[in-house]
Amino acid sequence: MFAIIETGGKQIKVESGQTIYVEKIDAEEGATFTFDKVLFVGGDSVKVGAPTVEGATVSAKVEKHGRGKKIDVVKFKRRKNYKRKQGHRQPYTKLTVDKIDA
Repeated sequence: MFAIIETGGKQIKVESGQTIYVEKIDAEEGATFTFDKVLFVGGDSVKVGAPTVEGATVSAKVEKHGRGKKIDVVKFKRRKNYKRKQGHRQPYTKLTVDKIDA
């Protein structure tokens, strides 16, 4: 069984036991987080939401919080003596999906 959930403005396909990285969630490490925005549940019986599946939830355990690899943002205009460099590290949360209730 798998499900498609929405978190952080993105849609993610998840299965039981899978490890996923999502936008940072406000939850403690080791806690259980429940996703209510389940858009699709697949497997033996298919349930499609309009826009979400009623009563379907996905629960996951928060493994850790962290920051991604550094991205360099560079602005440059030739012959104008204009150069700007800025770095960015996106925060994330690592989750392990426990179960899908549909």
